[in-house]
Amino acid sequence: MKNNYKDYAWNEFEKNSYLNGEIKIPSKYKIKIDDDLEKRIELELILEKLPQYYLSYWAITNAKRYIDYININNENLKKSIIEESLQALENRLNGKINAYNLRKAWFLANTLSKNSIDEVSKYAARIYAQAIATGHMRGHAIVSSDYAIKLINLKYKNDYDMVKSERNIQIELAKSFILKAEIYIDI
Repeated sequence: MKNNYKDYAWNEFEKNSYLNGEIKIPSKYKIKIDDDLEKRIELELILEKLPQYYLSYWAITNAKRYIDYININNENLKKSIIEESLQALENRLNGKINAYNLRKAWFLANTLSKNSIDEVSKYAARIYAQAIATGHMRGHAIVSSDYAIKLINLKYKNDYDMVKSERNIQIELAKSFILKAEIYIDI
């Protein structure tokens, strides 16, 4: 991998874990889901190659696929929260705000989950909020992707093909970001 530890992670804990060879794949699940572990590992191996900048773009691009599922019974408020938190992420990626200010945007994005009218909306909002948090810590990216699997589990009970399909979409999207980041990594 060509990218150095500074590109790998902006958070000191994650930077040190990387430098000390403490990155574990597969990472522990933070939520209970019915998943395709092989596909999750495949995704994590790709995501591990991405510098945090591109990883954050991958996470938010993946999360945007689920924004329409978020329902807080106030479309204007939803739109406002999404615009404000997206702007904060963009500012973080461009070095205009620090991690503290991005965390405030993450807390704001989390209000979408707290105000959701049903479980599907709640998990769609968590996909989004975790993607915003990826601008602070890399580990939020895989959690965001796991929330997408949780949403699939809710919408398509016991449909392993839908889970596998979702992981394949995430993998293909991650591969497209590998191509965008190729100047930083050695594939």
